[in-house]
Amino acid sequence: MSSNGVYLELLGAFELSYAGCRIPLPSGAQRLLALLALHPPGVYRGAAAERLWPDCSPSRASANLRTALCHGRRAGQVTTVECVDHRLRLAPLVEVDLRAVRSLAQDAVGDGPPPADPESLVATLGEELLPRWQDEWLVLERERWDHVRLHALESVAQRLQRDGEYLAAFQTALTAAEIDPIRETAQRILIEIHLAEGNRACAVKRYKEYRRLLHRELAVEPSPLMTRLVQGVISA
Repeated sequence: MSSNGVYLELLGAFELSYAGCRIPLPSGAQRLLALLALHPPGVYRGAAAERLWPDCSPSRASANLRTALCHGRRAGQVTTVECVDHRLRLAPLVEVDLRAVRSLAQDAVGDGPPPADPESLVATLGEELLPRWQDEWLVLERERWDHVRLHALESVAQRLQRDGEYLAAFQTALTAAEIDPIRETAQRILIEIHLAEGNRACAVKRYKEYRRLLHRELAVEPSPLMTRLVQGVISA
């Protein structure tokens, strides 16, 4: 978190701070800043009003937008919202936690060095995007965030597993599995870790639990790749 500038948190819960001090904002201003943070190029005024207040008339939505701008345009002495080419956008000096974490997540998926603090990264990747908000425009944004963080968590787990750090690898893969229990990749990593540690019974148990989940939710079987992991153990 920046100690001197403007910092906007979207993971876990909304919070805007300036010079380390929290700035309370009404709901409309919070949602406007969040919308702009998730669309860095900016959003046209009319589109912003329509997304944020879809159940209001155009005139009422525009009035709500003006009120939100009035409350959220400044943080202390700093301008947080700019109007550029008829678009509203978050001022470049506003730091956003989601943007920073996305950058770290992309690095984790690549072939670069491992994360300097994998435990902290995993904890952050486990955070949901504004989980208490019910806004429709957030559905696609949450899906994007989940896609990014799942790939990052799985990549970090595999790297930790290769390095023999099984506890950290297991906790990382478990975080991914909790985000999306249906997704097979994290479940497969968990089974691989059990087998690497010699916990064959745990590997079979994990496989059977996942198989039951797939049967119950989707009426499908695990992939042949996953089944082969435990085939030798079950038939032994």
